Amino acid sequence: MSTVASSGAERHFRALERLYASAPVNDLFDSKLTITGDGTARLSFEVTEASYHAAGAAHGTIYFKMLDDAAFYAANTFVTDRFLLTTSFNLHFTKPVRAGQVVAEGRWVSGRKRVFVAESRLVDAEGDEIGRGTGTFMRSRIALSGLAGYTSDS
Repeated sequence: MSTVASSGAERHFRALERLYASAPVNDLFDSKLTITGDGTARLSFEVTEASYHAAGAAHGTIYFKMLDDAAFYAANTFVTDRFLLTTSFNLHFTKPVRAGQVVAEGRWVSGRKRVFVAESRLVDAEGDEIGRGTGTFMRSRIALSGLAGYTSDS
């Protein structure tokens, strides 16, 4: 990849990270998105008792949110003009998680025009996979350039 293309991709990646950080829902989660390259994203977050269900482990909404976000942003690395929308997401729980650091790793699988498929996995602090998901995402009519979080440098 040329330096010009690389710098354009880097700008897009950093803008996607700002977009994630700007979403009001992310005020509820101690999480950070890092775009690691074309078709890849990494989300780290801290699971606390605030996200527990009645049996004392993280509620499934935490799994879904982090898996969906990691896969979504991995797919959106290939789209510089439009915001993607999740059209479906399959989730598999493999292990309950309690308090601690968890990482969601997203990876683009296929599609580059209108529909994208990406997968993600959750790994706990011990390195064990605790969940896995696959999502389908499609281009919306929402321009990335119209979203303040994407265009702002702060």
